[in-house]
Amino acid sequence: MSADPQRTLRSLLVSERSSFLEKNRLSAQAQQHHLNYKVSVLLPECSSAPSHLDAALKNFSSFYLIRKLLLYELLDKQFLETAVYQGSVYGLSYRTKIDQENCVALTPNVVSVDLTNSSMAPGGRGYQRLLTGLTSRVQLHTDFLLSHHPGGGAALQSILSRYDWSEHSPEVSSRSLTHLSCPALLTSDLQSCDPHSFLEWLGAVDADISYENTSSSFLSSLICPEPTATASQSLSVSICGLLLPQDVHRLIQELRCYLEQPRMASWVALTVHGFTDSPVSWSDSEHGVLTGGENLYTLLLFHDHTYRLHLATGAPHTCPP
Repeated sequence: MSADPQRTLRSLLVSERSSFLEKNRLSAQAQQHHLNYKVSVLLPECSSAPSHLDAALKNFSSFYLIRKLLLYELLDKQFLETAVYQGSVYGLSYRTKIDQENCVALTPNVVSVDLTNSSMAPGGRGYQRLLTGLTSRVQLHTDFLLSHHPGGGAALQSILSRYDWSEHSPEVSSRSLTHLSCPALLTSDLQSCDPHSFLEWLGAVDADISYENTSSSFLSSLICPEPTATASQSLSVSICGLLLPQDVHRLIQELRCYLEQPRMASWVALTVHGFTDSPVSWSDSEHGVLTGGENLYTLLLFHDHTYRLHLATGAPHTCPP
């Protein structure tokens, strides 16, 4: 019996094209994707990244793992004054499953409690009600990932000083690819290559899955979108951790500079993955796992300063911005 198409779970994919030389929404869209777990970059016709790009890939901000954080500590007056009110704070409960356990996220935007609202100032009515609930009735605690821009660990000392914590740097890995089959006619025109086929191919490259298969292959039916071209050398780089939107934005600017150099390939691809078990995806949009938990965007940049942007999330969730 075939599945009812109205009940089949799907994903949402929003695609758009624009130019850095014109007014565009890319910076705002990237800033709204607060809780990033992985960034993947594909550089065709490249054996090693130039120094300026290599520095951007390897200098993502550190983050902190706080063990058994009591959630009411996020209402600590000193923490609010030195971190929340003085920049952008990003936090997520660690190793909790969104559809099964209590999960908590702390972002610069309103999720369910806006710590920057005047009613949430220490001593205010809203502040006291929430503090009482968390300290006398709920007593929730969790291992918690936390980061701050631009202050880093110095802005988080009011909480770090009271807990067992460890500092972590994002993990960077790279692979050299030889004779990589790529879509031959990639342009900023959305019609030049089917977005779904391109993203499947790009995901296969990132996951190191073979896409040179016959139609009868039992292992994989993925193929490179046709027509194809062969890149003699390519570089695939992945960065994993609690990755700040500001660092992603800086990397995008360095990729633009990379494409401006002579003899470079005509395009590069960057994919940003959100945490599967994050309570939010873009801005304050509610997020769950269901069958996949996907919330990601892929940016395809071209040497003429144009770009294609693909934003994806699960169908039951709010459409990406």
